[in-house]
Order: sequence, then C-alpha cells, then structure tokens
Amino acid sequence: MIERARETVLQVMGGVTYKVVGKYEALRYPPVAIHEIITNAVLHRDYGIKDDIHINIYDNRIEVVSPGKLPGHITVENILQERYARNPKIVRLLNKLPDPPNKDIGEGLDTAFRSMREARLKPPVIQESENSVRVTLRHESIASAEEQIIDYLERNRTIRNRDGRALTGIASENAMKRIFERMRKNRLIEPVDPRATRATFSYRLVDGYKERFQSLQVAD
Repeated sequence: MIERARETVLQVMGGVTYKVVGKYEALRYPPVAIHEIITNAVLHRDYGIKDDIHINIYDNRIEVVSPGKLPGHITVENILQERYARNPKIVRLLNKLPDPPNKDIGEGLDTAFRSMREARLKPPVIQESENSVRVTLRHESIASAEEQIIDYLERNRTIRNRDGRALTGIASENAMKRIFERMRKNRLIEPVDPRATRATFSYRLVDGYKERFQSLQVAD
C-alpha cells in the first residue's frame, strides 16, 4: 500500500507544473521525502478513527493528512527529537520484512527533512488539528547561502564560519569559507578583525551591500 501510494503520487506529480518568473517548470520533490511522509502516516495514524489517510497534490505543494492527533508526548515542536510509537506492533512487523519500508522510530521524518534540504527545498511543515496531523511538502526553494547570510547579518552584528554552516546546512568549513570569500570579493561583507584567530574570525556587512547585492541578482 505504501509503495503503491508513493508511485501514484510520483506519477501524478510528473504531470504537474508550476509557474516561476513567467516560465512553467516541473515539480521536483525528492521521492524519498514523499516515501517517508507516507510511511510515517501509515505507521503512526490513529486507527481508532474511521477515516483514511488523504494525500492531496497541488501545483505548489503535497499534503499528507493522517487521522488522529500526534501520539503520546510528541508535539510539533519536539517531533524530530523525541520518539514514540503509537502502533508498535505494526512498526515491529514491518521491520521484519526483507525490505522494510520503515526506518527506526523517528528516523523517517529525519530523512524527509534532510532530503528536502539537500534538494534545496524548504523543510516539511507539520500541523496538528483536533482530529488530524497534516504534513506539507512545499515546492519553495531555500534562499541562497548569500541571502541567508545577509538576512542573518541584518539581525546580528557579525557571523563566523560555524554560524554560517549552522545557518545554511553546509557541512564543509572550506565550502563555507569559499562563500564568504566570494561575498568579500563582491564587497558585501568584510572581516571584523583581519588579524583574528581562526576560531574567532568573523564578518560584518559593508556599507552599500544591499544595492550591490541587488545588482548581482539582476546580473544573474
């Protein structure tokens, strides 16, 4: 059932386009995110409620609506950190299959969030109502690293390499350093103290950064 649902979603989604800056483009959700969200709904829905899992496909999002509230002590805020199985027997039985559709408890959602980030799409949105849980995969691109850094510096005076990595999800210190160097070259940021140690080296915005950044975006 999980596999059929996933394949049906991918098939329907393959014929859906959305409009960006006057052009129509195909949707590009990572299949693994769709698989994990559907699997999570099947495993953890409330089977005491006589309703189906609903999968709604729109031109800019996919919604998976699961009957019942979040189980136990799980909330929208802690769902990625805490673990709780509403239907442990179903989870255990599926895990015994040669190629189980489910990962360890909680790992499926982590995979869905990670795959959306790797596809440069915004993370899933989880909403709880009185009788259901809705997970939405939005077809909205994550802002570029430069945009995220500028937005951060507009709210904070300085940024370090480790701050940039935590902000953008870029794991490599060298990759983050190259982004900072590109921004320095384009006169968007400058070192706070060029003589600072590697651990304390930080950047700040340069006067006139906004106009220069806007001109760079137009050029792209």
